[in-house]
Amino acid sequence: MNDWSWLVPLPVVLPLSGAGLTLALYRRPRVQRIVSVTVLVAVLVAAATLAVLADRGPLVAEMGSWATPVGISLVADRLSTLMLTVSAVVVLCVLVYSLAQDQGAGEESAPTSIYHPTYLVLVAGVANAFLSGDLFNVYVGFEILLAASYVLLTLGGSRERLRAGSIYVVVAIVSSFLFLAAIAAVYAATGTLNLAHLAQRLPQIDPGVRLTLQVMLLVAFAIKAAVFPLSAWLPDSYPTAPAPVTAVFAGLLTKVGIYAMIRTQSLLFPGGAVDTVLMWAALATMLVGILGAVAQDDIKRLLSFTLVSHIGFMVFGIALSTHAGWTAAIYYVVHHITVQTALFLVTGLMERYGGTLSLSRLGGLARLSPVVAVLFFVPAMNLAGIPPMSGFLGKLGLLQAGVANGTPLAWTLVVGSVVTSLLTLYALVKAWNKAFWQTPPEPLPAGHVPPGMIGATGALVTASLALTVFAGPLYAYTGRAAQALADRTPYIQAVLPEGDRGTGRSAHLASSPGGAG
Repeated sequence: MNDWSWLVPLPVVLPLSGAGLTLALYRRPRVQRIVSVTVLVAVLVAAATLAVLADRGPLVAEMGSWATPVGISLVADRLSTLMLTVSAVVVLCVLVYSLAQDQGAGEESAPTSIYHPTYLVLVAGVANAFLSGDLFNVYVGFEILLAASYVLLTLGGSRERLRAGSIYVVVAIVSSFLFLAAIAAVYAATGTLNLAHLAQRLPQIDPGVRLTLQVMLLVAFAIKAAVFPLSAWLPDSYPTAPAPVTAVFAGLLTKVGIYAMIRTQSLLFPGGAVDTVLMWAALATMLVGILGAVAQDDIKRLLSFTLVSHIGFMVFGIALSTHAGWTAAIYYVVHHITVQTALFLVTGLMERYGGTLSLSRLGGLARLSPVVAVLFFVPAMNLAGIPPMSGFLGKLGLLQAGVANGTPLAWTLVVGSVVTSLLTLYALVKAWNKAFWQTPPEPLPAGHVPPGMIGATGALVTASLALTVFAGPLYAYTGRAAQALADRTPYIQAVLPEGDRGTGRSAHLASSPGGAG
């Protein structure tokens, strides 16, 4: 380890330790809350510190001092630490929101004693997926977060949630099986699962085998990221969960799949062998998703379809396989995590005030709470891409990268992006108008909303606006992250400084005749 590598495991170790502690304290809910908030604040500090340090070069931690590729390595580079930092902000805001929601007595979706340990396990799984330096550990990260998500999705145990949870579990098991099969095939073909080691060995195998491995991994990640036509499960699964759970799922879980696609496409399979297929998938994801959103009456389902649609923008940037495309895609991922999470948190506030999320039954919420009207309107316009917000800046970067590509398919995607943005604006303005402005068909119950729920939502909306205020430095950072993806050498040399080995104290075992790898 170098001087600061000891920081790298903290975003995984801290929430796992917190989960064990909160589980032991299940009879003391107040202490559970203190522990959870403290742990997530510490994770945010660690992630932000790593993001600053990783700007100088990747940090590598070899677990148990076993040298890579024999041992497990965690790698903190610009891309992974940026994702970690944004994720830490989002999970902290959502936790505060859910704690405030608990103030409503008898709330079905309120946190229970298992909420805190499960939520912290979910955070650990997300962090592990971002930091993993080998494919199997990425799989472990996915499984940790999925196991936690099964519990959170069915929290409350209603029939509707159990039905939606069943769909989610079946899809997750199928995608995990495909991912595991892909990992087995990769190991059989190359003899290693370490990402840096794979970057060295994959170019040496048969191109047909390499393409097969690439497609297998892409399909597994595309299911998790909800890329069309593998996205049908999402609009039926997310809307039934409690608002904070839906918010963190919508903001983070699909982005873990997008992160895995960016990492593997840039590090393991450079050259763009499947870029044309990805471009068609991006176009279909944008258009099918937004057409589904336009047809919805329930706001959560509407937002779920916009989530699918805007995954298409990220896949568009990945498929371009250029520095400009990756820069814009990474920026758009950061923007979308904050904005989509904020919108789902607002739906929880709207349901508290109006007692429903059906647009045909809502109305006049702006008179009941002008603050909530603003909290919905700002991220909605941001998602639609109204200038000069971060959504506009991210889309502008993608459009410029598409124009620079210059192929007919890239131009088609540019037009599709503009059409999708206009339809997003139409769907969200229609929803805002019906819910907040028009007179409701029947008087609303006008329930009470704890200030903490509004405060946490406001903090996340403010964070999304900060992405516009600090767009220059952030875009420059994502540009450097994209440059590091294109120039794979610093990542490989950081993980394998001795050519094909790490520097752990057990390196002599790795280099012995019986050593693995």
